[in-house]
Amino acid sequence: MTPKPRRTAAAALLALLALVALSGCGSATTTTTAATPAEHSAPGPVVLDESADRTRITVAPGTTVRTELHSTYWSPATSTDPGLLAPAGQPTTAAAPSCRPGSGCGTVTTAFTARTPGSARLTAHRTSCGEAKPCPPGQQDYTVDVDIAAR
Repeated sequence: MTPKPRRTAAAALLALLALVALSGCGSATTTTTAATPAEHSAPGPVVLDESADRTRITVAPGTTVRTELHSTYWSPATSTDPGLLAPAGQPTTAAAPSCRPGSGCGTVTTAFTARTPGSARLTAHRTSCGEAKPCPPGQQDYTVDVDIAAR
């Protein structure tokens, strides 16, 4: 059994405020955070960043799940079961416009399409958390469990 992440009251409040703000903006994009793993049936993509690390989400078949990791030191995310959660195009890496060489600022984005009911895990890895700065063990790996459930 996978241990559940610990959630603080402050993190839960911030996540709730973020959801309220997102619900009024009319965007089709949903961002999932560690404090709000949930079911997603919205027509737009589900966008996962570092705050979704070590969480579980549920999506419907046909949903686009996109990881946007905010450091170019991350590897592109991969799916443990491409038959269920299939890559949708090539991963992209984009440096921030004002990024100094070697600082790793920018994003690594990978998209997947949820195909059929089942479960898969998205994973990414990095060894550096900055120029010549190794990542501590708890910050080297990124995982999100994705359950694909028929509606």
